[in-house]
Amino acid sequence: MSIPELETDTPVASAPSSPAPKDSSPPRSLRPLILRLHFYAGILVAPFLVIAAVSGGLYALAPSVEQLVYRDYLHVDSTGPEAPMSEQLRAAQQVRPDLAVAAVRPASEPGETTRVMFTDPTLGESERLAVFVDPVDARSVGELVVYGSSGALPMRTWISQFHRHLHLGEPGRIYSELAASWLWVIALGGVYLWVQRYRTTRARSAGAARLWTLDRSSRGRNRILSWHGVVGIWIAAGLVFLSATGLTWSKYAGENVGDLRSALSWTTPTLDKKLESAPAGDGAAASSGHDGHGAAHTPAPDPGVLDRHVGELDTVLDVARSNGVTGAVEATVPADAATAFTVTETRQPWQFSTDSIAVDGATGTVTDVSRFGDWPLAAKLTSWGIALHMGLLFGLLNQLVLAALAVALLAVIVRGYLLWWRRRPTRGSARAMGRPPVRGAWRRIHPATAVLGVAGVVLIGWFVPLLGLSLLAFVVVDVAVGAAARVRSRRGAGELG
Repeated sequence: MSIPELETDTPVASAPSSPAPKDSSPPRSLRPLILRLHFYAGILVAPFLVIAAVSGGLYALAPSVEQLVYRDYLHVDSTGPEAPMSEQLRAAQQVRPDLAVAAVRPASEPGETTRVMFTDPTLGESERLAVFVDPVDARSVGELVVYGSSGALPMRTWISQFHRHLHLGEPGRIYSELAASWLWVIALGGVYLWVQRYRTTRARSAGAARLWTLDRSSRGRNRILSWHGVVGIWIAAGLVFLSATGLTWSKYAGENVGDLRSALSWTTPTLDKKLESAPAGDGAAASSGHDGHGAAHTPAPDPGVLDRHVGELDTVLDVARSNGVTGAVEATVPADAATAFTVTETRQPWQFSTDSIAVDGATGTVTDVSRFGDWPLAAKLTSWGIALHMGLLFGLLNQLVLAALAVALLAVIVRGYLLWWRRRPTRGSARAMGRPPVRGAWRRIHPATAVLGVAGVVLIGWFVPLLGLSLLAFVVVDVAVGAAARVRSRRGAGELG
């Protein structure tokens, strides 16, 4: 709930000599402090939230839109029994004989194509080249670059990277992390201010409905304020969810989240892919880093081993299905004889578990199994949260809700700026912007509360570094503005004297 200002109901139309509006909060109240923080955060962070909301809303709809844009790659009209998977893979290899097969996503329903993914050293991180094959006649229908574990196609990839880092690489991720870091603060602060306003104004006499519904009898700035607060309180929980899940992908806070999950054993279990019967010295290099983004060296694939593995894939998929790993899956093709195949269920709408299995292609022996039901609760919640954030967990319904949430956030931001604009002096002043909330917020807080608050802010600022650094910047700016105002006041008093 990005609210640049939420203070009084009366626009400022006085000359500069008129006193600033007084705050009617109780002597000991958090409202002045939260109001001032809300004001600065809304004014300065809202532009980043606008970019995140627009790009995020587009990304939410992208999984369904790409089904239409890339229909000729994803769907075929052929009917009949499917060709063996090894034959489909070899058809793809004929299209790109210069690349090594990395994984395959077999068609899970009639009319779908099979994706054969190749490792291409000319592509970026987490990108692979996919050849789409008609599973009935083993004929290639085209090739595209796919991104990440979701298999995003070029349009969705472009939107995703814009949402993530504005196509600026690592430096651009600061924008998205800053937006995610402040979104929950602004949302919860806005809820507090709206509830406090309801409790301390005549709106309380109208009953609890006034807290959740638009006051249609209001006019002017009060009507904007009503829209702003009501829409904001309805979407606050969704904004907090997007902020929390977005931070798991961030650079600085995301690393802290990963360390915390590791310390509490909340990480997602991994499959053991190493074959014990492998010849000595034939093992793959151990992976470093987390979530597949480490810098470990990957050995060059052995063409003879890869060719043998292609012929074993049908057996591997049969073993996976007999062990309950079914539906839409992705099977990795190992590049050496020391590594097992892995077959993993991919994220699909209304699918709440993703099992995976490791299989020795030479013998058909299951070497390891990861059942979603055995994951730690935190790992399950993380998986569901990521799928929900990406618009995948509940399919089209999920995507429409996320898009509506983005539109509502934009409406709240625009009305927040309108509130700020309506507070500007309209006559007898050169001031072009609305006044910030009244100063002296810290003096309105009980000392014990202030100490606990500072300790909490320091802890949160350490865990979410961009929030802490930007908050420190806000405090410095606020102190500088206050100091400049006092200097001007003293000069004015001296001239009058």
